[in-house]
Amino acid sequence: MRVLVTTAVPVERDAVAAAYTAPAREHPVPGAALSRVTPTGLSAVCDLLAGGVGPAAAAASTAAALTAATLTGAPYDLVVSTGIGGGFQPGAPVGSLVLADEITVADLGAETPDGFTPVTGLGFGVVTHRPPESLVREIADVTGARTGTVLTVSTVTGSAARAAELRRRHPRALAEAMEGFGVAEAAAAHGVPVLEIRAVSNPVGPRDRAAWRIGDALAALTGAFGKLTPVLESWNPHDPIH
Repeated sequence: MRVLVTTAVPVERDAVAAAYTAPAREHPVPGAALSRVTPTGLSAVCDLLAGGVGPAAAAASTAAALTAATLTGAPYDLVVSTGIGGGFQPGAPVGSLVLADEITVADLGAETPDGFTPVTGLGFGVVTHRPPESLVREIADVTGARTGTVLTVSTVTGSAARAAELRRRHPRALAEAMEGFGVAEAAAAHGVPVLEIRAVSNPVGPRDRAAWRIGDALAALTGAFGKLTPVLESWNPHDPIH
């Protein structure tokens, strides 16, 4: 099982790496700098990538890593977008884990006199990628993660009005972050299934840095990946991709 794990920034990548006793080794490829971990006692290989902030950077770096792996004859079986994010209250409290059963871009579309229209309403593109259902169920069981929609935004929500509007348009939304849809687009282009896992560091809404719990969220991320690898190794990667 070969897994590519994409985060936005190095501190998130390092939180994932901390879940493994085996040290990470640098594994540079064209267009991306990977850290490789091989979990002790398992045959899985996890390549960790700090791919940049935002959907464009995440898509570009993930696509580079996927292409390099394919060209070397060792393609990935799964891509995981992960890191910290904002949680919609009360469904995803600070410190909790959210596992996407839908990865949806929230602000790709057009403003119209009748409100926001997603790009699909304009007649092209996609706005949602769906991870493998069986894998989502198994990971939720072992990690205790809440499952629902994780929104990808290019501008982080900073007001109660914006949070309410997102929840109105996406009533199943549990979290927002900035990279998942970009990672999912790259994975879909390569025909590789994708997951998104977020540890909640702050509520979605008015920005209150004093209320953020980044350390707690990073620790939750480490704990989740400590339970994840055996599930991934036993998973059947032929589960349909939507």
